[in-house]
Amino acid sequence: MWWTRGLLAALAFCALLGVSAGCGTGDAHERRGEISASPVGKVLDETDEEGRHFREVDKKRAPEVAVEVQPDAAPDSGGSWDVTLTVHNFRFSRPGTPSAAVAGRGIAHLYLDGRTIARLRTAEYHLAGRLVPRGTHHVTARLYADDGTVWAVHGKPVESTADITASETGSASGSASETGSASGSASETGSASASASTPPPAVSGSGPPARTDTGGSPDPGGKAS
Repeated sequence: MWWTRGLLAALAFCALLGVSAGCGTGDAHERRGEISASPVGKVLDETDEEGRHFREVDKKRAPEVAVEVQPDAAPDSGGSWDVTLTVHNFRFSRPGTPSAAVAGRGIAHLYLDGRTIARLRTAEYHLAGRLVPRGTHHVTARLYADDGTVWAVHGKPVESTADITASETGSASGSASETGSASGSASETGSASASASTPPPAVSGSGPPARTDTGGSPDPGGKAS
């Protein structure tokens, strides 16, 4: 009956390996669950101008953004502008952050009259005067998740827009508030004005790249400073 005892021993050994492997798999699964983020919101069919899908989230937990644009007060500013973002329920991702949607995290895209000029990982940006020809323009900040989807509430992107006006004499004025974000945040309204030492040269909508702040990433319409 030696073969019977041998068979039983082999079965017992296999069973022991199976239990150990099963436990190891379970532990690994739990560890993975702790590291990876759970699904955030719902990806919609709607997209932005570049085909990035909206990611719908609940209004109570949605990120918010407000944009303020003021003329650069330096005498030699050349008609440039200082852009400042104020965010709530949101933090900017560091360079190298994994491309995954995590609640309340991501980057901001900055637009001038609907054209992308920068992708920001900080709340400040310096807009060169040469990109702002004479007339009234719209500066929009929109929040994105790290996977490239657009944070949205009620089917609309979480964004904020401020109006600025540049004159041919070199003077500039800009609103200190915006239309508000899709998450329903409101901002105060106001205006600011300043005089530049020289009038900024007029450029077309596809003018030279802008300079981003040290936290911004290079973009076809922007340049890291």
